[in-house]
Amino acid sequence: MKITIISHNYFPEDSGIGLYSTGMAEFLALKHDVNIITGVPYYPQWKIYSNYANNPLFSKEIINNVTVYRFKQYTPVKPTFFKRVLQMTHFFLGSVFNIIKIKKADVVLVVMPFTLSIILGWFLKTIRGGGMLWVHIQDFEFDAAFKNGISAKNQLPSKILFKIEKWTLNRADFISTISRGMMIKSAQKTTVNQVYFPNWIDYSLINPEIAQENKVFNKNTFNILYSGNIGEKQDWNFYIEFVTAMEVHPEFHFYLVGEGAKRVEVLKQLQNKVNFTYYPPVPYKQLNNLLCDADVHVLFQNSEFNDLVMPSKILGMMASAKPSIVTGHKDSEIKVNFENSHGGYYFDENTIETIKMCLMDLKNNPEKARLMGILARDFVIENFSYEKVLSEFQLKLEDTVQKK
Repeated sequence: MKITIISHNYFPEDSGIGLYSTGMAEFLALKHDVNIITGVPYYPQWKIYSNYANNPLFSKEIINNVTVYRFKQYTPVKPTFFKRVLQMTHFFLGSVFNIIKIKKADVVLVVMPFTLSIILGWFLKTIRGGGMLWVHIQDFEFDAAFKNGISAKNQLPSKILFKIEKWTLNRADFISTISRGMMIKSAQKTTVNQVYFPNWIDYSLINPEIAQENKVFNKNTFNILYSGNIGEKQDWNFYIEFVTAMEVHPEFHFYLVGEGAKRVEVLKQLQNKVNFTYYPPVPYKQLNNLLCDADVHVLFQNSEFNDLVMPSKILGMMASAKPSIVTGHKDSEIKVNFENSHGGYYFDENTIETIKMCLMDLKNNPEKARLMGILARDFVIENFSYEKVLSEFQLKLEDTVQKK
């Protein structure tokens, strides 16, 4: 088959949506002819990578058998909702010219966000003779944005954007999402047929058996790690409050490794904490050493974002064979996964004393922590392995195209 993927994020981005769009494209390219329409890399730093900074407006590469068409999109240094809309619009307008370069597409696979990219996919499907339009939802971008209170001040833009979202989703022949909860959310927006297509983990790369000691952690403390995007979907107020409360326990140390829109704000409030250390993101090839060398992972989520997103970092945390402490919505699918795996703790409230007791328990019972980590890793290997998820998706894609 000839497959064209439209995803704003792609290699060399090695976290978030870029990581998964790249993995999907390269897996499909082992058997099919794959093109991708994308932008230049900028995430998670919100700055165009230095080796792409001097790119022309339009460029073309071939990476691991995938033909990559890039448009150099506007990238805000400090992303806000409306700057994100501007970025989305700029990518949309520029990518129209790359779409025209595609001569045939049996499948057009659009990764959402951006919502406007669905129109690009629909346009390509229309001009190239009726291939199938498949929309894969990684993030409900409008829902997440309006959870931040934007809708309360801007009701008219809210209504307009959700109407646009509904119209674009209805252009699809098929929709997939990364969690069961997101499938329910999608069904509230459109009647298009949909399937479950979760994110995955390459457990051969996140593997404690090949991990080496990293130079980040202090070996004389119990090390608590958050690694990932420092953005709106995490409860940073609670994180700051918790780190502050734990200053009286110097045997515990917090490490924040990542980048994102909230980084400056968070670091400003934690800069004088002796039990806290920040590092910028590590390359993906070093991520295994970082994740597997922590004593425990933490992820404090804003409960308002229940199943609008499914944090991909969870899979890496669990694959590291170390326990995790996660907070979020009481009905979250992540909660179900933790209950089924017994690979960590999940709480629907951010309570200092409760989480403090968990940390104390894990520190004082290393065998319990070890067994909990093993259960977490076994669970993700069984349910979210690279081979299992992408092989099942490819079969579903081929079967759907054949029937159409």
